[in-house]
Amino acid sequence: MRRSMLFIPGNTPNLLMNGDILGADAVILDLEDAVSPAEKDSARILVRNILKNLRYQGCEIIVRINPVDTDFWQKDLDEIIPLKPDLIMPPKSSSGDYVRTVSDYIGKLEEKCGFEKNTVKLIPLIETALGVENAYDIASACDRVAAIFLGAEDLTADLRCVRTKESREILYARQRLVTAARAAEVDVYDTPFTDVDDLEGLVKDAETAKSMGFTGKASISPRHVDGINTVFSPTEKEIAYAHEVMETIERAKKEGKGVVALRGKMIDAPIVNRAKRVLEMEKAIFGGED
Repeated sequence: MRRSMLFIPGNTPNLLMNGDILGADAVILDLEDAVSPAEKDSARILVRNILKNLRYQGCEIIVRINPVDTDFWQKDLDEIIPLKPDLIMPPKSSSGDYVRTVSDYIGKLEEKCGFEKNTVKLIPLIETALGVENAYDIASACDRVAAIFLGAEDLTADLRCVRTKESREILYARQRLVTAARAAEVDVYDTPFTDVDDLEGLVKDAETAKSMGFTGKASISPRHVDGINTVFSPTEKEIAYAHEVMETIERAKKEGKGVVALRGKMIDAPIVNRAKRVLEMEKAIFGGED
């Protein structure tokens, strides 16, 4: 389960040391935008040492490396892959070939380390107009891709438009990424809400993302994590209905019924699959029974 992802700059020792107590389902240890060129080497070593000496509990570890057109990305992977992070986030992902370039290099490092193939997954960051147009190509680039992620700040700069709280300017990009991810059967994550002090706006933005089909949402502030987790968690009503759906299905099987209805509505495969997802989340969050 990955409702929330929290960015942590790779050059902030205090935050890095406490990354697993900030409430996020995943932390993104950032070696790219949050780190100046002069600090790239030191940040890489700091993140390496954190991963080597600490064991984050209860959250996934994602490392955002530098873009493929820089001198840093291979050095990032050389240091990080041997420590077996859960995912690598390649920024500026613009095509399937771009993703496969990163994947192939990780594959060589996995083999060198004696890891199974595809041990380390990918979550490409799509933040350019070309990337948005190639979203399905990116999402289906290789088996290593577990999810895709929308980065709206760089995208709106590339689109030459103003980034707003209402986010009308990224509506098409959001729809495009969700559609591409679902077609490729991978997860999809929404861009951070960048006003740290506007908690009400954060919740509204997260609700919009959830309504569009996003799996979860990223954050640049620990203050936003709780709101994101709440929005992307099933409600008590949704959980109760999911249990009712599955109980109705089981009862129908015992009675030999092929077609069943609940509250006047036929229970078909999409409803059952949705109920199963809700119950999986209930178990992951609250420890509910199977």
